[in-house]
Amino acid sequence: MDVKSIFNQFTQKRILVLGDVMIDAYLRGQVTRVSPEAPVPIINLSKSDERLGGAANVALNLLSLGAEPILCSLVGNDSAGNTFDKLMTERGLSIEGIVKSSDRKTTVKTRVIGNNQHLLRIDEEEISPLNSDQELEVINKVKWFLSSIDAIILEDYNKGVLTDRVIREVVKIANASNVIVAVDPKKDNFFSYENVTLFKPNLKELKEGLNLDFNYKNGKERFEEAIVKLEAKINNKISFVTLSEHGVYIKSEVGQSYLPAHIRNIADVSGAGDTVISVATLCLAVGLEHKQVAEIANLAGGLVCEVSGVVPIDKKLLMDEVLKLVKE
Repeated sequence: MDVKSIFNQFTQKRILVLGDVMIDAYLRGQVTRVSPEAPVPIINLSKSDERLGGAANVALNLLSLGAEPILCSLVGNDSAGNTFDKLMTERGLSIEGIVKSSDRKTTVKTRVIGNNQHLLRIDEEEISPLNSDQELEVINKVKWFLSSIDAIILEDYNKGVLTDRVIREVVKIANASNVIVAVDPKKDNFFSYENVTLFKPNLKELKEGLNLDFNYKNGKERFEEAIVKLEAKINNKISFVTLSEHGVYIKSEVGQSYLPAHIRNIADVSGAGDTVISVATLCLAVGLEHKQVAEIANLAGGLVCEVSGVVPIDKKLLMDEVLKLVKE
């Protein structure tokens, strides 16, 4: 494996990310007393900040790896939507693929942090499916970019953008153009992702999506039966399952592999799935074998868990880790 060549090829790839986007907002301060009005802490606010979240974090991971991400989604024509545009521009991401709608609000998740402890989260969102006009606008955005991209990532957070119609239409046109489609799914539309290239649930999502209950620790037979059932349902080419502390599993027409997790000082698992799907898709786009795809994505997912908060993968750090793996 020529690691440096692989990472250099990332810079030549253009990846479209379609899915639910949001703003992750943080209110931070110190708690020194309890309110006289109710038994709740009073926070002396010292800092507030806003970050791109959801599918936008997948785009940030791709950008960090040197690729050119194109983010397609729908946000509200509201003040939070304007903030979203501003955050995109500040991070060097194009807003050309973003649809604005006056009939929908932009998702904002506000976390209140006192004395470095997460005390409260406030969600402003609308999670109903897009209406037919909104679906068509999103599909047309994808069609507009289709001839100039190497892969599509469908990033589902169950916020309504990835409806059954949007999923099936996008997969259909992508397959007709031989464009890779990688999926990070959620339960609601689990079986809408028929005929995709790579399907990447975590173990919990796999169980929920198939409505199965089994203990992975008690043996792999039931797990592998679940994979067979999954592939019979959606006819995907590659099954890639993240198994938390047990590592990852990948299966394709050439066989299956279990890759153990690397020992890490885990600080925060938030955003690890975004990193894994980003890295796996880029590795597929540059033509890596499926086991190599899993190996590099597995390393990337572990690395971001060593950092507190949702952060994109560091390209140099990942490349160094892959070089170490190759030498072992």
